[in-house]
Amino acid sequence: MIIEELSRYAADQLETGLTADVSHAAKRALVDWFSALFPGTKVQPAAILMQAHAHELGMGRASLPGLKTMALPATAAWINGSVSHAVEFDDIFRDAIYHPGCPTIAAALAVAEHRQASGKHLLEAITIGYEISTRIGVAVQPSHYKYFHTTGTVGCFGSAAASAALLSNQPSVTAHALATSATFASGLQQAFRSEAMTKALHAGHAAWVGVSSAFGAEKGLTGVLDILEGAAGFGAALADGPNWAKATEGLGSRYNIASMTVKNHGCCGHTFASIDGLLALRDQHGFDIQAIDRIEIATYAAGVEVAGIKDPKSPFECKFSIPYVVAHAAKYGSVRLAAFDTDRIFDEELRALMPRIQLKADPELTSKFPNVRAARVHVYLKNGQVIEHYQPFRIGDPEAPLSDNQISEKFLELASPVISDAAATQLLARLWSIDKVDDVRALNLSAL
Repeated sequence: MIIEELSRYAADQLETGLTADVSHAAKRALVDWFSALFPGTKVQPAAILMQAHAHELGMGRASLPGLKTMALPATAAWINGSVSHAVEFDDIFRDAIYHPGCPTIAAALAVAEHRQASGKHLLEAITIGYEISTRIGVAVQPSHYKYFHTTGTVGCFGSAAASAALLSNQPSVTAHALATSATFASGLQQAFRSEAMTKALHAGHAAWVGVSSAFGAEKGLTGVLDILEGAAGFGAALADGPNWAKATEGLGSRYNIASMTVKNHGCCGHTFASIDGLLALRDQHGFDIQAIDRIEIATYAAGVEVAGIKDPKSPFECKFSIPYVVAHAAKYGSVRLAAFDTDRIFDEELRALMPRIQLKADPELTSKFPNVRAARVHVYLKNGQVIEHYQPFRIGDPEAPLSDNQISEKFLELASPVISDAAATQLLARLWSIDKVDDVRALNLSAL
């Protein structure tokens, strides 16, 4: 059965450890997760979750970084998983249409702190969670994405695998953690088709499910081991003809954690190729927003469906609006957190340009989704000039990865306003050398 093969990989990975390259990729993922987490503590649903779970806070060993308190592991995973997904700055595994960091690392950190695990063990658990969950994600795509939010569904496997790896080296524990988590996998796409806080909660729920399933499996709680490929299982219910061979392809030899997309813009990843294409033309030709008559953008259908909001009224809707983020990039040259401040989202120049940005789904680009996330951008200038650019991938994709320095700069930009420049600089150094930390609790994250 597939789950048993995945679980044997996890045990083997714990026995052999990580190569230097894979360990470094896991560090990049960990640093980037904190980059998304800290600003998420300053927006909803963070404050609401803290109020809702006030009776569960201040106990346990698992920290809530940026919120200055502790909780029991499942609660910490739930809150940190949700908070780290809130500002849309978290990593992506493109082929699975999936954000693995939020559920996987939120769960792994909570269990690692609870069990006083080493930084090396934490990196191993994160890697195992990424490798198992990303492959399950690839196996059920692209049909799964028609109705389901992969981070909420497949994220359960990432959190369960990572948590189990910290609790036991026995394949049976991982197997039953995965099997139990599968039946609780959930997250509907409608949650991010309009204004709501639910999308972020998908990641937190996945993290909670994984932690709870792993603790249960460690003590003997059993799940159905053929729940992935069974006649009434995960694949049958949530996908159209899943290719389960992909769930184990390259397992232990090709590491997906080394092929992550690191976000360079603070919004939905479906907008990125359009933003990058516009910025490439802006840099090449030196025009400003006032010089633009209109813009035509052709991209893949899912991008238009998910991120095609024409008249967004809130920060959340703006993050899923190609017209808004492209107009913002045309004026300001970037789409970072400030792009979603109230004064920006109702900027008159942006609002004037947005109706003149036309989107269409391109059949050729759609046929290459999800493996290729491309856009064709045509800018019609008021002087009569027409310029165009084909953006075959997103900046931050494996074809154009952010450097370690760029990831560090992103971390400092996003973490410093929350925990101070000095604390951010110190934590960043500790994260890049976390494999030398004997007990992750020594990071003292609950004080941040």
